[in-house]
Amino acid sequence: MSAAFSSLRRPDVSAGNYRCAGDLCFEVPAIDASDSNAMVMDLFASSRDLISLAVVEGPRPIGLINRNIFLSQMSKPFHRELYDKKSCIAFMDKEPLIVDAAMSIDELAFKAVEYGEKALVDGFIVTQAGRFAGLGAGLRLMSAVAAIQAEKNRQIMQSIEYASVIQQAMLGPSREALAGALPGAALVWEPRDVVGGDFYHFSAAADGWFGALADCTGHGVPGAFMTLLASSALTKALEQIGPREPAALMSAVNRSIKALLGQVKGAAGASGSDDGLDAAFFWFDGQRSELRFAGARIAVHILRPDSDKFEALAAQRVGVGYTGTSADYGWTQNVAALPAGSLLFLTTDGLIDQIGGPRRIAFGKRRACEAILARRDQPAAVICEALKGALAAWQASEVRRDDVTLFCARIGEHR
Repeated sequence: MSAAFSSLRRPDVSAGNYRCAGDLCFEVPAIDASDSNAMVMDLFASSRDLISLAVVEGPRPIGLINRNIFLSQMSKPFHRELYDKKSCIAFMDKEPLIVDAAMSIDELAFKAVEYGEKALVDGFIVTQAGRFAGLGAGLRLMSAVAAIQAEKNRQIMQSIEYASVIQQAMLGPSREALAGALPGAALVWEPRDVVGGDFYHFSAAADGWFGALADCTGHGVPGAFMTLLASSALTKALEQIGPREPAALMSAVNRSIKALLGQVKGAAGASGSDDGLDAAFFWFDGQRSELRFAGARIAVHILRPDSDKFEALAAQRVGVGYTGTSADYGWTQNVAALPAGSLLFLTTDGLIDQIGGPRRIAFGKRRACEAILARRDQPAAVICEALKGALAAWQASEVRRDDVTLFCARIGEHR
């Protein structure tokens, strides 16, 4: 019988410090191929925790004997008499998983999957320079993979949470500008994940204020990355054009996004990206009490003080920046008079498209408008909170589908 033991120097794996197969290696005895099944029986009897036993020829491992299979076979009638003195290779798995001690945990995990259930049950043989070093347990490998994945997830979540700090810092000046220009306005920004693909922009001038709501491609990290690009493009356009021409601003952002992402249809070596945003850009002229609006798949809804129905300033069904949108596309600019007391409402499609209710259908614009009409005389903040509550009740146990951004303001309201 061989008494080969591992000579590997192993780190403290109790803290999940797994790097390679050697870190999972147990120092256990091996049995020589010339040894008998009786010796195998003695080894299993003396080491009740021994699940498998490696078989070696000299220093080189050639197989693995599973404890349960071996004992099951030897317990059959007359098998002790027939096999006790025969070589232990009679009940040996001739194709066990054999790995070098330096093999990474990731590669080892893939190898174990290839070998299937027996690698989990029997374990695997670890070698060093081709020599038997010890055995690794399948369950310990699973534990190592889980610990590594948990650490990766922790690092990813830390990065995403810090990205959320950056994204909210980017939006902070707009909230301050909105609070100064329209103290009674309400703004709800709820990313589906820690970070989101919706963003907003507000700025004030002596004669009015500018607002923008946008829903970028995707949500989570990809969506958040798009908000940085789009917000930067909008800021640059505002510096060059000013806030009073929403349609011109939208065209400028469209050109900028297409240039940044190389999204020119039919161009040689064009980008594989087809990303962009739905958006509503609007300027309120305080002296004329007039709203100028340009929309790319996001409409503006207006409830005048003398009306029981919302008026919609329709958006064009062309997104900003996408491959299918031409670089010279021009959005129409709508103009609407807004008397004092008029209610202004905008939302990204995260509210409208949310599945819920008894029939699992979309929340829809009609329900949103009905919820607002029922509280039309209330402050904008109360209206938005009611909408959030209606959405939550509608969603119930359904998964949130998208980011949600709502903007509601009453013209002339300073509550």
